This record gives sequence, structure tokens and C-alpha cells, in this order.
Amino acid sequence: MDAAEQAEIEARAEGVLATVPDWIWNGDELPVPVEAIVDSHFGLLVRDVADLSRAPGCPEPAAGQTLSGLLLAARGEIWVNRAEAREWPGRRRFTIGHELGHWVMHRTGQQSLFCRRAQVEPAEPEDAGARPPLPVGEQEANVFAAALMMPAHLIRAEYTRDQEFNGLCARFGASGAAMSRRLRNVV
Repeated sequence: MDAAEQAEIEARAEGVLATVPDWIWNGDELPVPVEAIVDSHFGLLVRDVADLSRAPGCPEPAAGQTLSGLLLAARGEIWVNRAEAREWPGRRRFTIGHELGHWVMHRTGQQSLFCRRAQVEPAEPEDAGARPPLPVGEQEANVFAAALMMPAHLIRAEYTRDQEFNGLCARFGASGAAMSRRLRNVV
């Protein structure tokens, strides 16, 4: 994905945030209330589910592969892997944002979109070359989720104020992997 495509997706996420009513998010408060935006602004139900493979139409995962999240567009639901959500709240928020990205950008004609853990979890720099490239739609949903959770103007402002990495992760409610990638792309 080139810089122009990323900028277009960033603009779509910023456009979504600009339409969020003040009673959901005032545009400055951190962390961005991703789940409230999905629920109250888009009317999508977020469900933490123990076994995502039980979703209607779910393909059989390969051995050792798990699902992090899925969008059931026809039902207006986002399902999130309950075990991952408990262990990694930042990943849960990213997964919800990722699935909203699919809703905003890819839902036309789709009944369901299933996202494997490796598709939602941003690669760390040292293992980025070990993974095959993500499908374009998954890359787009990742860019959207990052821009939604960590708006560029707020990342720059917070980074200027305090560059302490763990503090940035805490303020934005983001995983270290997502924050690291966002900082490389924005700052």
C-alpha cells in the first residue's frame, strides 16, 4: 500500500471521527472510545465470544490458527475473541477498530469478514519479514483502526508533550505493537 492510499484511509477515519457526536467523544479526550463509537454511532453490537469459529459461515481455521475478530455485516455485529480481549485490552480495541474499518470500507456485498490473529495484530519490526504480506483489505482495515484509535494530530500532540512509550500506550489504550507502528508512520 502506498502513501497516497494510506492518506486516503487516514482521511476516511478522520471523517468518521468528525461525525461522532460530542456526547460520545469530544475530539480530544483519550483514549478514543472505539467501542462507544461502534455501538452508539454505528449501531453495531460488539460481542466478546469464546469460540469465533462458531460464527455463521466461518471457514475452518488452519491448525494452530485463531480468529481475533469478525464482522457479521448482515447481522450488524462485531465478534471479538474473548480470551484475547481479556489478556490484551489494547488488541481488543484495535480489533474492534479493524472490524469497523471493514464495515466502513468493505461491507458492500459482504455477509461476513473473518480476521485471523496475524491479520489484526500489527507485525513487530523484527518479525515483519517472516509473515506473508496481508491481503489489501486487511492492510486497509489495520490503517483505519490505527487512525481511529490514535488520530494523527493527537499522536503528534501527545508525543510532543511526553515521549514516554508506555505512557503513550496507556493514554491511547493501545498495544505496544500498534503504538510502535503508529509512531513510525505519524511522528
